[in-house]
Amino acid sequence: MALINTIREKSGWAVGAIIIGLLLFMLGGDFLYGRSSIFGKNDLTVGEIAGEKVEYDQFNATLEQAKQAFIQQQQRQPDEQAMGYLRDQAWNQTIFRIAFQQEFDKLGLKVSDEELTDMVQGNNVHPSIRQAFTDPATGQFDRTKVIEYLRNLDKLPPQAQDAFRNFEVNLGPERMAAKYNNLLKLSTYVTSAEAKRFDQGQNTRATVRYLMVPYFALSDSSVKVSDEQLQAYLDKNKGRYKVEDGRTIEYVSIPVTASAEDSATVRKTVDELATQFASAPVDSAFVKLNSDQPTSPAFLSPADMPEKLRAQLPLQVGKVYGPYAENGTYSLYKVSGQKAGAQAAARASHILIKPEGTTPEADAAAKAKATEVLNKIKAGADFAAMARQYGTDGTTATGGDLGWFQQGRMVPEFEKAVFGATSAGLLPAPVKTSFGYHIINITAPKTTQTYQVATVQKSIQPTDATRDAAYQKAQALKGEATSLETFRAAVAKDKSLQKVEAKGLGRGDQAVNNLQGARQLVRWAYGVNPEGEPTQVGDVSEVFEIGDQYVIAVLTGERTKGTADVASVKPEIMALVRNELKAEQIMKKLNASKGTLEQIAQAYGNGAQVKTAEGVVLGQGLIPGLGNEPVAVGKAFGLKPGQKSAPFAGEQGVLIVEPVSVQPAPAATDVKAVRQQLTAQRTARTDGLTYEAIKQHANIKDNRTKFF
Repeated sequence: MALINTIREKSGWAVGAIIIGLLLFMLGGDFLYGRSSIFGKNDLTVGEIAGEKVEYDQFNATLEQAKQAFIQQQQRQPDEQAMGYLRDQAWNQTIFRIAFQQEFDKLGLKVSDEELTDMVQGNNVHPSIRQAFTDPATGQFDRTKVIEYLRNLDKLPPQAQDAFRNFEVNLGPERMAAKYNNLLKLSTYVTSAEAKRFDQGQNTRATVRYLMVPYFALSDSSVKVSDEQLQAYLDKNKGRYKVEDGRTIEYVSIPVTASAEDSATVRKTVDELATQFASAPVDSAFVKLNSDQPTSPAFLSPADMPEKLRAQLPLQVGKVYGPYAENGTYSLYKVSGQKAGAQAAARASHILIKPEGTTPEADAAAKAKATEVLNKIKAGADFAAMARQYGTDGTTATGGDLGWFQQGRMVPEFEKAVFGATSAGLLPAPVKTSFGYHIINITAPKTTQTYQVATVQKSIQPTDATRDAAYQKAQALKGEATSLETFRAAVAKDKSLQKVEAKGLGRGDQAVNNLQGARQLVRWAYGVNPEGEPTQVGDVSEVFEIGDQYVIAVLTGERTKGTADVASVKPEIMALVRNELKAEQIMKKLNASKGTLEQIAQAYGNGAQVKTAEGVVLGQGLIPGLGNEPVAVGKAFGLKPGQKSAPFAGEQGVLIVEPVSVQPAPAATDVKAVRQQLTAQRTARTDGLTYEAIKQHANIKDNRTKFF
């Protein structure tokens, strides 16, 4: 309470209070933490950061702060997925608190009571205070309201008092972090020479001719890559393949799906509801009482109706339609009224013939083609078959069917033709729009008729008996699978089971492939098995219930933090090493030829191509039409016009470059502006780079999987 007491000493009494609960939300408890362990045991630690152990209750205090902020913002309790994100947030905050505090101490950074007071009611008010005590009508910050609030804080509800005390705890560390980051940001400096070089790099351009033989010109089978070569490549490029802890598992999912008997049971219930629905005096009340997804009755045009109900048009008022089964749900529809709607709806199919260009000749050719196809349909050809054969848009797979649509959803020329028709049938001539020429078949002419529809839906859910049967199947598999070998054998024996592999699971992962909410499975892979021993490769898990399925897994691999092993990155580095070997072959063959680029390409044979790229920028690694080729750009600007480089390995193949002309950058007219631009770019990256650098050197040990 040091801050409050200091402020009270400096402030006069006032009356009234303003709710300041939003302050906790805005800060999120980034720095609040506890000191004692609720377990009282030193070995029950969540982790270790920069040599300091993080006790469970310390971490849980920070997590609770994040959780309360989430509840205030979202107005709901966090689900398990959200809790996973909040745990990561709390862990990052803990890293910041411990690792950064050591940096603050090294520099002797402090925050005085005077500074804290100034952040609440002085000349440098904290943004959260300013927002909370700004008059919405005038937009003016009212310092007296802050004083009133603090003078009456003890009289406010406990929640409001806790909110401000948490905010007070946060002020000092936040101010300290701002000082530290500003020290680094203000040390960012760009010289005039750097600015000039940057400006030249962005504005010097060249026209470059190049010969390229892409790596894919040689078949992969023509190059053999040994394990020794892969390991040598990895040893040479260790910095590119740093990894965190990882686990690899194989697992089987046994879904809990409704059986035919379950569906029949729900169908019987829905049939009974259909009879009751027909005589229900108040449709909305019946829907609310009986539907799994109750919605209010609404007037629907044919364009907005479910397809199975639309197939029954015209509908009869008072009649119940269904039940219809779709996507695991039985649906009943009762029509309780009808009226003319504000917008017309129609249904049509079309065949779009697009011009192959923007010239008058291309337009005339498209029109002639559309007329030809239309005449075939008039002569008896099937419209849908013609749409699949000649259509040029996304409706070809459905025979050109556009379904029902309301007026106002299509381009004007198309709508005029469709909604101008008075009956179903093929329109006599192609219709031109900005997309091309349309051959149109009206399958349902325009109508403004709408129907008031009440809907009752019942989900087809598995019964307890079905769920028990799936669980028993999972337990039977667990009984057979006691090791990796027996697990694989048991799965192979049952053709209804499918084994899936998940590689490189991280400690904090919430999902395993498509299994959402699979945190318990990840914890098992990193944690302790049922016998109380650390999970080892070959251990088989217990039966986990994840969503609507039972899952059994076996741990097949472990990866420790550091450099990846060859096996885990083999597909990636295999391609890179293969390209290196291909490059050696291609360069050897290219070096055997002399002359112009065209002569060298002709001597090389198939695969070699010569092209010209204009507007190649010195300060960028791109060659227009080719892509990212930084080495090629560097070599091109290192040669005089007309000089050829030797063959070299690029990103996509082996190249020889030859600059045609170079346009130097004009002299920079505003070096100061360029310096400011570069300084702003570097400063913007400072916070993130600082955090990552300190985190990297904090020797972090993350044991959260023991608890969460």
